[in-house]
Amino acid sequence: MLGRTAHGQKALLDLMDAGTIAVEIALTAELESVRRLVQRYRDRPMSLADACLVRLAELFDEASVITLDRDFSVYRKHGRQTIPVVAPDMA
Repeated sequence: MLGRTAHGQKALLDLMDAGTIAVEIALTAELESVRRLVQRYRDRPMSLADACLVRLAELFDEASVITLDRDFSVYRKHGRQTIPVVAPDMA
């Protein structure tokens, strides 16, 4: 999605380099949890990227997910907890 913006990818990489944003998931270690999420939301269907973000929200409970994806209003961490989301108003 950032590829459609003039400087989005560079800005994201700069934020990661500064430590403002972190993406730290060892997919092999979290594979069963991610698989359960994909199965739980199979009616959407949930992408692997979305499943990883939900799992990260579970692992880092204080974190928010930055997204343009409306599905995050439906996804839940730990079964029933809403996920804090930073997103533009897409009403």
